[in-house]
Amino acid sequence: MKKCVILVAILFSGILVAQEVNPELEAVGNKVKATYYYENGKVQQQGFFKDGKLDGVWVSYDERGNKVAVGEYTDGLKTGNWVFFNEKNLCEVAYQNSKITSVKNLQKNALANRN
Repeated sequence: MKKCVILVAILFSGILVAQEVNPELEAVGNKVKATYYYENGKVQQQGFFKDGKLDGVWVSYDERGNKVAVGEYTDGLKTGNWVFFNEKNLCEVAYQNSKITSVKNLQKNALANRN
């Protein structure tokens, strides 16, 4: 569980740290879609802001373009189930008002494929 919580903190700390590469911002309805990039041009994070707060689904990628995390914000707070990926495991973290309510660690090879 500690590894997963540390992974959560590291992956999404990039949102709060100043980015060297300027984000791309696009109006989508009543939200602003933000895309942050690594220096190599690959997408680092992508998600939405509403009224200046994180809102909706956010996705993070590593520098090779592999998805490493998917989660949702509601009015600036982490909510629902977030999934964190690494080479061997998946970690599902449930949030309510930005507080962790449960953590599940899963092995990737134990999951069934869905078509």
